[in-house]
Amino acid sequence: MSITAGMVKELRDKTGAGMMDCKAALTEAEGDMEAAVDWLRTKGLAKAAKKAGRVAAEGLVGVATGDNSAAVVEVNSETDFVARNESFQKLVGDVAATALAAATNDRDTLAAAAYPGAGHSVEDEIREAIATIGENMSLRRCAHLSVDNGVVATYVHSAIVPGQGKIGVLVAMQSDGDKDKLAALGKQIAMHVAATSPLALSEAEIDPEAVERERAIFAEQARESGKPENIIEKMVDGRMRKFYEEVVLLKQAFVIDPDKTVAQAMKDAETDIGAPVSVSAFVRFALGEGIEKEETDFAAEVAAATGG
Repeated sequence: MSITAGMVKELRDKTGAGMMDCKAALTEAEGDMEAAVDWLRTKGLAKAAKKAGRVAAEGLVGVATGDNSAAVVEVNSETDFVARNESFQKLVGDVAATALAAATNDRDTLAAAAYPGAGHSVEDEIREAIATIGENMSLRRCAHLSVDNGVVATYVHSAIVPGQGKIGVLVAMQSDGDKDKLAALGKQIAMHVAATSPLALSEAEIDPEAVERERAIFAEQARESGKPENIIEKMVDGRMRKFYEEVVLLKQAFVIDPDKTVAQAMKDAETDIGAPVSVSAFVRFALGEGIEKEETDFAAEVAAATGG
């Protein structure tokens, strides 16, 4: 019987198994869908669908670097234990390298990209890893930065293995100067970003709604003091300056030298680097940020399992 692409897709949707495994199962079962499902189950390849509903908030952030470019990815798992699995670490490293080669900021584009040496996609490889390792995993997001003239500095915080850890940062440094010295400065700024988590590179990049919300809060706080409107306006302006100093990268106090802002530290480094220096973009991925983790009552689970 001829195995169609539609049949392969249907089996893949039912089981979560990889495309090539689904094709092999249908061939073995001579097109019988239920028999193909059973074949996949006996091979341990149909686990992914059962596990797909479980929250994956652990895992690793992986970084890959190239010539004047770098990429960062977040691949999630259910437990921190899996992050220490060499097979999972290889998966994260390969996905980061694929993101670098694809030069993409789009998660779906990366998921559909060819996984190195496998003959199938990144998403298919993750599905196979779910079956092999035994818990839910997902490619959550990716980012890529490049420069025409300069370096993309990187930093990984709480690294488990080189290039993989809990926080990954990319900083695009533009300059005609000494690349090694520029890279050293970029590494310091990347460490700063990991520590302070700025909202934006400059004031202009902050969401206008967020700015208006802050102004409204500050204005209401000032009015409660009973001050006249002209004084309130000055108070709000002062508090907004403080707000920008806290959330805008270039205005933040530099963690390496808190007496200077990041912008001042870059300016001071220009003499040593030998040319003007600027940051064109940065990316910071912190593992699991924004994911609502499940709270598990272990005692209740044990009681339910034992009939207690």
